[in-house]
Amino acid sequence: MTYLQGVVLGVVQGLTEFLPVSSSGHLILVPHVLGWPDQGLAFDAVMHLGTLAALLAYFRVEIGAMITGALSPRLVAIIIVATIPGALAGLVFGKWIEAHVRSPLAIALFTGFWAPVMWIADRQAPAATPIANDPLEKVGWSRGLAVGVAQALALLPGTSRSGITITTGLFAGLDRPTAARYAFLLGIPITAGAGSYKMLHLLRGGLPAGEGGPLAVGVLAAALSGWFAVWFLVNYLKRHSLTPFVVYRILLAVAIVALLAR
Repeated sequence: MTYLQGVVLGVVQGLTEFLPVSSSGHLILVPHVLGWPDQGLAFDAVMHLGTLAALLAYFRVEIGAMITGALSPRLVAIIIVATIPGALAGLVFGKWIEAHVRSPLAIALFTGFWAPVMWIADRQAPAATPIANDPLEKVGWSRGLAVGVAQALALLPGTSRSGITITTGLFAGLDRPTAARYAFLLGIPITAGAGSYKMLHLLRGGLPAGEGGPLAVGVLAAALSGWFAVWFLVNYLKRHSLTPFVVYRILLAVAIVALLAR
C-alpha cells in the first residue's frame, strides 16, 4: 500500500462509515476503479482506530456527561444493553458472513435493498422539537433496544451500520438528528470491540512489511474525515431529509452491478 492509497482509502472509510451509504460498497468500488489491489486485513483492522477516534472526539461532551452523571445513567445502561445483540451476532455469524456473503454482488443487493426502506422511514420521521433536556433522554428502552437489534443487521455487507440504525430510530419515532446521535453513540462500543478483535488477529500475523507508514496516514485520514462526516450528518439532518442518501445508495448499487457485468 502506498501513502496515496492510505490517504484515499482512509478518507473513503471515514466518510462512508458514518454517512448512511455503505462503507463496504465504496471500499470495493474505489480500488476497482483506480486499479488498486484489495486493502487486506491490516487496513480493515487499523481503520477501526480512526473511526473510533472520530466518535470519541465528536462525542467527548456526551461521554463526559455520562461519566459525571450529567446525562441520564439510564441512557448509559440502554447503550450497554443495546450493544449486546450486535456483539453476539458478530461472534456467532461474523466469520460465516465474511466467508459466504461478502461478495460484490451481495454488497450491491443489500445497498440497493435498504434504500427504499430508509426512504419510507424518513418519510414518517417526526420533526425535531426543542426540549428542556438533551433529546437523547427521550430514546427510552424500547427505542434504544430496537436500534440495538437493528445494529446486528449491519453485519450484512452493504447494509451500512449508520444507515440501518438511523432508519430503525426513525421507525421507532425519533427525530432525524436524535436518531443519528444515538446511532453514533451506540456505535462506540461495537466499533471498539470489533477493532480490538481485528487488531488481535493482525498482531498475531504481523504488520505487512513497509505498510506501517501508509496505514498510519490512513488512520489519521479516517479519523479526520470520520469526524467531519458525523458532524455533517447530525447537523444536516436538523433541517433536511435522507432522500439524497437514498438516491445515492441506488446509484452505488447500480454502479457495482455494472462493474461486475463488465
